[in-house]
Amino acid sequence: MAFSFAPTVSCGFSISAVETRSGAMSREYVFIVNPNGSNGNTGKEWKKLRPKLEAKFDKDYKIKEAFTSGPSHAMEIAKEAVRNGAHAVVAVGGDGTFNEVVNGFFDDGKPIEPENGGSSTKTALGLIPLGTGSDFARTFGWTKNANEVVNRLLKGQRQRIDVGYAKAEPENSGRYFVNVADVHLSAKAGSIAAHYKRFGNLCYVIGALQAFMGHRNLDMKIRVDDGEWKEAPQTTALFVGNGKYHGGGMKITPNAHPSTRDFEMVTFENFKWFDFLLKMHMLYNGTHTSLKEVCCERVHKVEIKEKLQPNSETTGKVVVQADGEYVGHLPATFTVIPAAVDLIV
Repeated sequence: MAFSFAPTVSCGFSISAVETRSGAMSREYVFIVNPNGSNGNTGKEWKKLRPKLEAKFDKDYKIKEAFTSGPSHAMEIAKEAVRNGAHAVVAVGGDGTFNEVVNGFFDDGKPIEPENGGSSTKTALGLIPLGTGSDFARTFGWTKNANEVVNRLLKGQRQRIDVGYAKAEPENSGRYFVNVADVHLSAKAGSIAAHYKRFGNLCYVIGALQAFMGHRNLDMKIRVDDGEWKEAPQTTALFVGNGKYHGGGMKITPNAHPSTRDFEMVTFENFKWFDFLLKMHMLYNGTHTSLKEVCCERVHKVEIKEKLQPNSETTGKVVVQADGEYVGHLPATFTVIPAAVDLIV
């Protein structure tokens, strides 16, 4: 039996478990759609996919959709859905939309619990990767194929995954992430790439090359798992990976996985723009970790700051991002939260 979708939602709305005629509780799936993602292609693809979901989901499923209208809106919708005990909250879009939905599973530094005696089953996190980069999906080998998406959601198999938390200045602003957080050149490149999404994944290469203009490698200090502070000379970029891929398919933290209960940290030292061009193929196949300019380490927590001269202050210009979303600037701390969320795989 096919279900009709609820009317489009662009603001707060009530979501709760729904009882079927048999008395059983239906499985409510809330789809949070970024209609403007991937230059508007996300909304178009969702319209094609929606009837396929309706045709496959039977009477034990209830489907609701909500279209986002701006920054942080997906987070607000996800929070309300989780509080009201939705069976699953599914992001429809790219890594930015997915990150907002992930952040909607937490409030005041803690996972959100259902209110008013909601469902005893933990709300699952889902993803339909219809964005430009869709890097998180690559770690699991997911594609945009409609049949694959429908079957994965219908099967509903769950896997407990880790979530990262990035905290940076000013005022210790923080953000949860599930894929990759990054510092310095790559974070700057990500903000530039956002202006070139019309070029598809090429936007990340354009962003990186533009970011090198005026870029300066910096000496940094790093502390892993509350150990001793160590120097990271002439750091170009640093990545904290919960997932493998970043920047539209670069296998930047190739040994990371959201189920390992730790991060892979990859640091690039003294890279120049021509190094990026000459070794770009290694970034995409994950073999860059063999380079002498690249350092790799498994971490649970990492603190990063600029190496400053006595009596000098931080420049406030070393950018920190998480899943491509701006967090702040150094100093920063990245911490893994093991087995934090159930992911539909």
